[in-house]
Amino acid sequence: MDDHATRFNVSEPKGAVMTQIDAGTSTWLRARNDRTALQLLLTHGPLTRTQLGELSGMSKPTAGQMLTRLERAELVHQVGEVSGSRGPMATSYGVRVDQVAGVAVSMHAETIQAVVVDALDTVHPIVEIPVDSLARSPEEDVRAAITAASRAAEIDEKTVGVVAVGVQAAVWRDRDGLSLTDTLPGWPAEGARARIEAALNVEVTLENDVNLATMAERASGVAQNVSSFALLWLGDGIGVGVDLDGVIHRGASGRAGEIGYLPLTEPDGDVPSTDTTDLLGGPAVVELIGGDASARYADQVAELAGRTDATVVLANRVARALDPVLAVLDPAMVVLGGPTCLAAGEGLSELVAERSSEASHPELEVRLSGIEVSSVLLGARQLLVEQIRTRLEARIPVD
Repeated sequence: MDDHATRFNVSEPKGAVMTQIDAGTSTWLRARNDRTALQLLLTHGPLTRTQLGELSGMSKPTAGQMLTRLERAELVHQVGEVSGSRGPMATSYGVRVDQVAGVAVSMHAETIQAVVVDALDTVHPIVEIPVDSLARSPEEDVRAAITAASRAAEIDEKTVGVVAVGVQAAVWRDRDGLSLTDTLPGWPAEGARARIEAALNVEVTLENDVNLATMAERASGVAQNVSSFALLWLGDGIGVGVDLDGVIHRGASGRAGEIGYLPLTEPDGDVPSTDTTDLLGGPAVVELIGGDASARYADQVAELAGRTDATVVLANRVARALDPVLAVLDPAMVVLGGPTCLAAGEGLSELVAERSSEASHPELEVRLSGIEVSSVLLGARQLLVEQIRTRLEARIPVD
């Protein structure tokens, strides 16, 4: 065993099922080294034995042994050759992505979006499935998403072992419960996750769609370096995602941030209203821009771009909706996301910042979302990459 074999402190992967082995034994050290090698390959991409040895602090022979064991376990494979300054071409090894895959799903009122996810977070095509072609149920909706995404990515559907589904609903994770499920016909109030797992033989994470978008904003958007923020999501429906020091606040029953149902006791002035959705939901915005109430909201919201008059009214409504959020949470930043905010653009965030300053929140920073692709799918992808890597690590032999 190499003298440097115990240099790295590699923690047990969360959720992994591994055989118990005694710390300090040769078996333990070998498994530990192999996990170090796998993590380096996941982080840096394909590596030669020499490169792996340099990054891990192991000798070249030990690095070669690690790669041999990982290749035998079907976790890595040869992906090419690299020329060096001296000597023959060196073989490079990369992580196999054909062993465990995942599918990220975003449920909308009229469509389902889905995309394949692998251990390297490779970019795959996003598919969109009209829901009117489906016999709606949790298992049938997710089955359709897995099939369509797998075909688009040209992978074997049987390799899909994990799925993350963003839903427009409050998710009570401990009870496998859903509430406020206006856009999920055929989905039960309890047991949706269990039904999907039993029917499709996959591990399922159900999460509120705005919470997933909030995770994406923290990881790669405009809120990466703030202590806390609230993401106001405006689309067909509305909601708030709450991030406190990097932790999503869901509430006791998953209903934290469901401000669309927050009653309003007084009219807004330009439109009578009973709750926040009446001010900021899809139908309200369509009416504001003079659109067609019978057409898809997604096809009309782009009309907000360049409409200063509509943006001013929208900013006033957003500021009003944010008042209770700011009073209770006092976040360091508010992020405006979702189709409505992105269509309105930077002008909306600037106006909302002005209104908030006037309403005794002078230090509040208001930013437009920095996520250009589907932030719900991006948040789901981040969850799945971690789960897939954990599954791969759990396959490392320990004997």
